[in-house]
Amino acid sequence: MATPRFSDALGHGMSDKRIDILRGIARTGSISQAAREAGVSYKAAWQAIATLTNLAGVPLVERAVGGAGGGGATLTAEGQQLLALADAHAVARRGVQVHSGAAAAVARLSVRTSMRNQLPATVRELERTGPVVRVRMALPNGETMAARITHESAELLGLAEGMTAIALCKATAVQVERADAAHRARGNQLTGTVARVARGDSGDEIVIALAGGELQLVGFAASGSGLRTRRRVTAVVDEAAVVVALPG
Repeated sequence: MATPRFSDALGHGMSDKRIDILRGIARTGSISQAAREAGVSYKAAWQAIATLTNLAGVPLVERAVGGAGGGGATLTAEGQQLLALADAHAVARRGVQVHSGAAAAVARLSVRTSMRNQLPATVRELERTGPVVRVRMALPNGETMAARITHESAELLGLAEGMTAIALCKATAVQVERADAAHRARGNQLTGTVARVARGDSGDEIVIALAGGELQLVGFAASGSGLRTRRRVTAVVDEAAVVVALPG
C-alpha cells in the first residue's frame, strides 16, 4: 500500500467542493446524492474523486455495483482519514480567521483551478535554455512529465531538484491516441488504458488509467476514435501546456 499524500490532497482549502463530495459520500453512501448536495454533476463528482485519489496517492472511495439498491459507495480507511484531517484543518482555519486580520489574504492564496489533471510529482531536473527552464518531474508511477516555464517563474517558485510539486494541465491539452500509433518525438507521452469514454461531436473525452493504476488523466481523442475501455493508449501533452504548482 502506498503512503498517503494527504497534504497534497488538502492543498486547495477546505471550501473545495471535492472535500464536500467526500463528506456527502460518507454521510449518504451515494456518489449521486453527494453530487446533488454539493451542487455538481455526477460526472464532476467522479472527477473530484479521481483528482483527490491522484493527489493522495491511495484509493479514497470504494464503489459497490449492483444489488437491489443499485449499488453504493463508501470511503476507504484512507478516505475517512483524509476527511478527518480536512475537518481538523477547517477548525484550525476558523481559529486563524478569528485572530488574524490577514485571513482574507490567506484565503486568496489558497487558489483552486479549472485544470482537471492534477498529478503529484517530484522535481527531478531543471534544465535552462535561455529564458526557458525545462522542469522534468517524476510521477508516482515511475513515468515522467516535463514542463517548459520561464526562468522568472522558476525563480519565483524557488524550484529545486527533489521538491514536491503538482503537474497541472487542461484536459483539452491532452491528445489521446492508440498505443500502437506511430508517435513522433513530441511532448510528454504517458501510457495507460482507457477507463471511461464519453462520445462527442467535437471529440471523444477519454479517462485514462495511467501505468500503475493509481493515477488518472483526462484527455480527448478525435471524434469517432473508436477507442473503448481497456484499450491501450498514449496521452500526448505538449510541455508548454504543463503548469508546475507547489502544494500549500
